[in-house]
Amino acid sequence: MKFKGSPPDPMPTDWEERYLAEDTPWNKDLPAPGLVDWSDRNPTPRGGSALVPGCGIGHDAHHLASSGYLTTALDLSPTAIGLAREKYPGIANLHFREGDFLQNPPKEKFDLVFEHTLFCAIDLDRRQDYACSLKDSLKPGGLFLAIHFFIPREQEEPPFGTNLEEITDLFSPFLELREQWTPRNFPNREGEEQMFLWGMP
Repeated sequence: MKFKGSPPDPMPTDWEERYLAEDTPWNKDLPAPGLVDWSDRNPTPRGGSALVPGCGIGHDAHHLASSGYLTTALDLSPTAIGLAREKYPGIANLHFREGDFLQNPPKEKFDLVFEHTLFCAIDLDRRQDYACSLKDSLKPGGLFLAIHFFIPREQEEPPFGTNLEEITDLFSPFLELREQWTPRNFPNREGEEQMFLWGMP
């Protein structure tokens, strides 16, 4: 799958430029269906905290906040964060921050980290950096809930896919795989996504 309208240039994507140009076909104006279904089945723990790295305009983060999580949402695009704050203003348990999860993850640790469209957007050689930041972001006993694109890894532009072998190599050294399933998804992503729940010992 490729995001229609994306430039064919294989150079690293300028996400701020994409938001400024309103070239954001990954933005569905809704939270991920798989996240909605999971949160419906799993009550929010009292005082639970959540992190959404690469939050974009904040739909997934807003859903987690609406479910009761004290939610921090991070994106490196200032425009994306500005749009998120405009769309979801004045919510006490939802905080949007500009920042690079790979280089400067939040100093606090969280009960839940939700991944959907950051892992697939970064260069393949940065995925180990992602794993390191994730490890630093989870509390003992914390959960990593992830939707991954099971499509080819080697593409000219995002989304860059993954497979079970890669994510097992990246995350199993510090996380325990609890569950894997095929989630309900957006209409243009049928058969391309797998959802995982990992736990920090």
